[in-house]
Amino acid sequence: EWLEGGKLQRIVLVIMSKATGEVLERWNFNIITDGEVVEKGAVKEKSDKEIMREIQAIMRQVNSCISFLPCLDEPCIFDVLAYTDSDTTVPFTWMESDAKLIENPQMVKLHSFDTKIHKVDTLVSYKVDDLDEQ
Repeated sequence: EWLEGGKLQRIVLVIMSKATGEVLERWNFNIITDGEVVEKGAVKEKSDKEIMREIQAIMRQVNSCISFLPCLDEPCIFDVLAYTDSDTTVPFTWMESDAKLIENPQMVKLHSFDTKIHKVDTLVSYKVDDLDEQ
């Protein structure tokens, strides 16, 4: 509903240490909605095959991230942050949260994909392993 209405700007998957709550990884999916499609119902064509090809490229890139992301060798928990328009009604069981940022993160921009209604840009931030800095 939020996505179709153009009210969702970003979804962030935050991976944290279960023991300390420290943010270890932050997967940011920035969503840019074509306002003309939402407001005026304009139709823009893009084949399902083309969209799937772009999503598959992102999935391959996400899989390849294990080659540079630090190993998470401790129990982890996750949180999902939804960034919406300020006038969006959210479920009463949800609560406000801080941005759960990582101090001095390493960042890698991944491929984006475009459905002709939404463009999704992806960025992963991660905590540099203390041993890697020495």
